[in-house]
Amino acid sequence: MSPPITLMVQGTTSDAGKTTLVAGLARVLRRRGIKVAPFKPQNMALNSAVTADGGEIGRAQALQALAAGVAPHTDFNPVLLKPSTDIGAQVIIHGRAVASLSAKDYHAYKPTAMAAVMQSWDRLCSAYGAVLVEGAGSPAEINLRDRDIANMGFAEAADVPVVLVADIDRGGVFAHLVGTLELLSPSEQARVKGFVINRFRGDLGLLQSGLDWLEARTGRPVFGVLPYLHGLFLDAEDALADSAADVCAGEAALRVIAPVYSRISNHTDLDPLRLHPQVDFRWIGPGQAIPPADLIVLPGSKSVQADLAWLRAQGWEAAIQRHLRYGGRLIGICGGFQMLGRELDDPHGLEGVPGRMAGLGLLEVDTVLEQHKQLRNLSGRLANLSRGDGSDTAPKKGAGETKRGETKADGVSRAAMGAEVTGYEIHMGVTSGPALARPALWLAHGNDPAATRPDGAVSADGQILGTYVHGLFDAPAALSALLAWAGLDAEALEEAGQVDLAARREADLDRLADSIEAHIDLAALFAPDRI
Repeated sequence: MSPPITLMVQGTTSDAGKTTLVAGLARVLRRRGIKVAPFKPQNMALNSAVTADGGEIGRAQALQALAAGVAPHTDFNPVLLKPSTDIGAQVIIHGRAVASLSAKDYHAYKPTAMAAVMQSWDRLCSAYGAVLVEGAGSPAEINLRDRDIANMGFAEAADVPVVLVADIDRGGVFAHLVGTLELLSPSEQARVKGFVINRFRGDLGLLQSGLDWLEARTGRPVFGVLPYLHGLFLDAEDALADSAADVCAGEAALRVIAPVYSRISNHTDLDPLRLHPQVDFRWIGPGQAIPPADLIVLPGSKSVQADLAWLRAQGWEAAIQRHLRYGGRLIGICGGFQMLGRELDDPHGLEGVPGRMAGLGLLEVDTVLEQHKQLRNLSGRLANLSRGDGSDTAPKKGAGETKRGETKADGVSRAAMGAEVTGYEIHMGVTSGPALARPALWLAHGNDPAATRPDGAVSADGQILGTYVHGLFDAPAALSALLAWAGLDAEALEEAGQVDLAARREADLDRLADSIEAHIDLAALFAPDRI
């Protein structure tokens, strides 16, 4: 078997476009019939995904795998760091949590991590026709170059060519590119094939003189200038989207808010809400006023006790109580579900200092953090949310149709019973308590297609839902059912139609690949390989 096509995309800054470029190139190579794998040696992110082999990787690599048309695998991201404090993180190797280390201790651990990286690299190179590598941050971060495994340290060890990408929308693109190149060692500079400029708005002719200067100054080509793709909606690696990008349907929309706590994780769970044309969604950050809403969502957290303390300090506990008194709905996902209970116990100090903390006391459950992490891809259905007693049955034929004498809203309530859900589970908490007798979902269990197990809880009054299922809103039917439960009327749901996150993601990956094919000299980028 001939050696695979390899290329590493490094960026001049965080969010320069590394993830996006690798995803788009993966889709381009897939179109050409090449079996391609994404690869990120080391990722630091709190957005993660469960792989086909039962491990955990950064969500960006799961997106890139989708672009490539392959199942996500732990080899695509052999080292994942999930920050739990400003100076410490959970270390995940080949999909499994192995330790919680301070930054200093992790630096000493890096040779072990590098060995895991190279094991994954060798396996991918023997199994795929192309491997596209994504760097992390910038290769010019001088303080991180010792024992580097994320950027040039890996590129040198694996002998991989590098392209530098920079975001012109930030400003200073020529300084970013020239400065980054200048800060590399001679051997690292020789490894850089050229540049890609990302997110350009305007007349390319006005940029040409700058491109000519850059090529003359560095002796390297600009392989292409990618235009700013308005409305491109792909899973974020870690950072929250700008609020300006959120959908706002106006005063008539269902109002949904969610707090941005310090260790928020898997916030991509809320992407379908941001996309829905009848949802006015808002992230509420520190120091911001908490506005009235129809639905509050508490997302996941990597440090549940610390983030719950933050919520209280920001006034969210009183705001949630007021919200519920006025009939509002509340959803907690994973760490957010744990916050809704009576007590949180971290006896081993897995997310900080060992100890217990009182929860919000809104569901009769208690959570203990255990060292074994639950990692599963899931499918199932919603329970009967309208009654909050969990005593639903499988949806009957024709469920959701409006019968004579019913309103459209009645039909939507019936449709909520049994709406299909797909998602995944990533948590170390074990939750118990009487509220679990009113489950929020029924999930497939074991090899028997008829077997199910309960998940989460719904309050007796039907106002509060807690679940461990990430991706709760992803399936179109589940999204519509949950929005109906939260108060969006049937007419608005009918007007919006189906909001399908998976279809939108696929369409945007194709749009991205089309742009790359139109604006990047792929033959030069991948030379001497033929694509």
